This record gives sequence, structure tokens and C-alpha cells, in this order.
Amino acid sequence: MKEKALDRRVAKDLYVSTLFFGRRSFVERSCGQWWILSAEHGLVHPDEVLGPYDVTLKDASRLARREWSARVLRTMDKRVQPGPGDIFEIHAGTEYRDFGLVEGLRTRGCKVEIPTEGMRIDHQLRFYKLAEE
Repeated sequence: MKEKALDRRVAKDLYVSTLFFGRRSFVERSCGQWWILSAEHGLVHPDEVLGPYDVTLKDASRLARREWSARVLRTMDKRVQPGPGDIFEIHAGTEYRDFGLVEGLRTRGCKVEIPTEGMRIDHQLRFYKLAEE
């Protein structure tokens, strides 16, 4: 299990990587509400309790990523109810956002912002570290 705690926890505490911590810290300060994109569980509220898992989208096929994105959008429609004019800031890698998620949100009339788009991991880490200062 890469960069996850070894026991059940609320989702916001399950992911223990430096990058996730930076993303979490950023959105907790700048967004009214936030959600986690999980390869295993789809859209997850930060306070949902999850056990550790070993699933990633990095090695998933294009079709699997599209199916995952469609599932996340269905869950968003039920739990978040995105609509015209809503702004979604996505702090996740391309494998999580570029296979239908961004397109689906835009189709719903939402504005999508990706503050670290095109940045390598080291630049993302620097971005989040500077945002804390």
C-alpha cells in the first residue's frame, strides 16, 4: 500500500503522503467543502472511515479510467449536485481528472480549475509548501 496508513481511519487521515498533506492543507484553507478522489472508492467525503487498500488508477486502462470517472460523476450528482456556475478546484493527477471527470463537470455547467496543472511532482510540492507560508 503506497503512502496510506495501515489501519482504518477517516479518509482525510488515511492518506499520508507529503503531496496529499499539501493538497489537503491547501483545500481546507481555501475551499468551502472538499472531497477525496479514491481509486478504490470513487468520491469520498473526508470524514468517511476507510480501511487501507492497494488500488491505483496509474496502471488502469483508458476504459477503466473512463468507467471510474463516470462512477465518480454519478456519485457527485447524488451527493454534491454540481450545477451551472459551481466552481470545482481539482488537486489530483491526470489519471484522475482527464478521462471524463473534468469534461463531465463542464458539461454540467461547472467551472473547473486545476491550480497545479502541468506541474511535475516536485513543483507541486513546492506550490503547496509556498501556499502554507
